[in-house]
Amino acid sequence: MIPTKVFGLTGGIGMGKSTVSQLLERRGIPVADTDVLARKVVEPGQPALAAIQEMFGAAVIGSDGALRRDELARRVFASDMSRKQLEAILHPRIRALWQEQVDQWRKDGVRLGVVVIPLLFETNAVKNFDKVICVACSAAAQQQRLAARGWTAEQIQQRLGAQWPIEKKLTQADYVIWTEGSPEVTMTQVDRILAGV
Repeated sequence: MIPTKVFGLTGGIGMGKSTVSQLLERRGIPVADTDVLARKVVEPGQPALAAIQEMFGAAVIGSDGALRRDELARRVFASDMSRKQLEAILHPRIRALWQEQVDQWRKDGVRLGVVVIPLLFETNAVKNFDKVICVACSAAAQQQRLAARGWTAEQIQQRLGAQWPIEKKLTQADYVIWTEGSPEVTMTQVDRILAGV
């Protein structure tokens, strides 16, 4: 049996990771997205949510028992220490889930699986992957996309400050997908990578 290859997919915030994930899935490649897993680990009743409430107080939990993401983001992106405390709660749990998914791919004999991790390099996850794909665009396009989400200039700067600069990620990646062209151009880049696997 051919061993499963596992690629990591990363990139700056708002640079097109979700788009590339969808294109991979369209090509039949299974994708585990850590943003989706992050939402799963903080659902009501999950130990991570209780740990977050204990660390950051009742104000980050809504009347329905769900996490108030906006309130939590306001706190953690304003303070490096708070962000690190949150990461210490979430990252090990998220990592356990995607590693479980990778184990399942191996059991199922999947040829290639992709794990999307925005902070792949920052969390030292690179050693878990055969190759790393970095999704990127220009700073101007990134600012435009994030502003379209309704984020203020301050919110954008706070989030960018929590990640490595994209230039640094690009130098560490095995493949780069540039997402400023049409969807067809992005798909061509995806196909070129898949053809070499």
